[in-house]
Amino acid sequence: MKQKRLDTEEREFFRMVYHAAFANPFSDLREKLDLKIAGLFPSVSRRESINRCIEEVHKRIKHLEDEGRGDINAFRGQDKTIIKIVFLFDIFHKFRDKFDQLIDDQIKKGDASVPVTFANEAMAMLCKRGIPENSTLHYFNLSYQLRRAFFFISHSLVGKSPCMRELRNNLWNNVFTHNIDLYDKFLWNKMEDFSTLILGETGTGKGTAAMAIGRSGYIPFNIKKGIFSESFTKAFSSLNLSQFPETLLESELFGHKKGAFTGAVDDYKGVFDRCSPYGSILLDEIGEVPAHVQIKLLQVLQERVLTPVGGHTKSRFHGRVIAATNRTIDDITGGNVFRDDFYYRLCSDIIEMPPLRKRIDQDESELDDLLSFTIEKMTGYLSDELIKRVKRVIDKRLGKNYHWPGNVRELEQCVRRVLLRQNYKGEKKRKAAGLKNILIQGIQKGDIDAQSLISGYCTLVYHKYGNYSETARITGLDRRTVKKYIDEA
Repeated sequence: MKQKRLDTEEREFFRMVYHAAFANPFSDLREKLDLKIAGLFPSVSRRESINRCIEEVHKRIKHLEDEGRGDINAFRGQDKTIIKIVFLFDIFHKFRDKFDQLIDDQIKKGDASVPVTFANEAMAMLCKRGIPENSTLHYFNLSYQLRRAFFFISHSLVGKSPCMRELRNNLWNNVFTHNIDLYDKFLWNKMEDFSTLILGETGTGKGTAAMAIGRSGYIPFNIKKGIFSESFTKAFSSLNLSQFPETLLESELFGHKKGAFTGAVDDYKGVFDRCSPYGSILLDEIGEVPAHVQIKLLQVLQERVLTPVGGHTKSRFHGRVIAATNRTIDDITGGNVFRDDFYYRLCSDIIEMPPLRKRIDQDESELDDLLSFTIEKMTGYLSDELIKRVKRVIDKRLGKNYHWPGNVRELEQCVRRVLLRQNYKGEKKRKAAGLKNILIQGIQKGDIDAQSLISGYCTLVYHKYGNYSETARITGLDRRTVKKYIDEA
């Protein structure tokens, strides 16, 4: 093929597209590049700037095609490098609506992979643009991964506050690193080595963030079957570590062999053995795991192997670990929560979930956005009438300075309560000292019931030691019961 060249103006334009393709879609840089490519002012909506950007790129590529330059092999050197990414950018956006429909269909279908009717068309288009045939499958897989990541990060974590923009930016980087080119060349099949620790108060959405990461992994396409090798719904699993007594925790994590302990009547696969090679596991409330279990988890993170309770045969873990805790970074780095070796192996990346009060403080419209999202999720309708009803109760009963101690989870409960009873009084944040006085007064008056007394005492001990295991030891209760009482306090 006769070699072609880009002229100076074309090279400048397509270089912008090249940088846009590699930029984090939730970053300020990508927003600026989209506007510049589209030739628009910042006042237009984000959606319009993206659509106009895509249209302008397609128009420029059509011009190249009309001149016989619609193949990357028509170029050489830097021009070829730039044009390859531009063509990939264009083809990805040609199929973005079909990818979105595939994601919706897969969510409805569940764990069984759905047929991908446009796969051959997409890969044929890649070949037509000069992408080597042995690379077309990889780029199709990567395109699906990119679209899933954007879908779950943008759809499940709403809000325009600066801290939420930063969160979405960080989640994208967690999936693809800060440089997608680096990810594409070296890391797309090695991300299991990068574990993640998600921090945040109760109710801030740690599980939602983990799911966005876990459902955005690289999944290969099976050409013969015309489906992706696994449903992304099956690729993510979670385990709340605080709900298991210490005697069963290791079994749930690593599995056990028949006869390993009383009641082990069959072999049992733990959560690591159940995880797929393309999957991720969320270990929720990781801050409550005792030191001896941390040592076994460290082996999984470091050596990628595990041994079931009562067994000797090692199995290999291929998935990615995401952990979450409501403990603060000061507690964690102070050595009160994790062994140092476990902490440093766990936190390849640390993502902090912002509390709702911070989000609203940064942007008052955040509350309206969340109410809209929550009501639509609950009812299936985007209703201005319902939003206004809930907002009136919040303004009247709670006021603008309400601190939302239960965060987004409390807001969801608030919406339910208002829809049911047209009222919500909020949660009073009780300090440990105040709780102690309440317990003493209740004992002196003789009007406190046993459940409230135990709940209050467990909460006081937990405030002092900051650990469910230590609280269980002091109170003589198991960890699961301690957590139940603390949640009720």
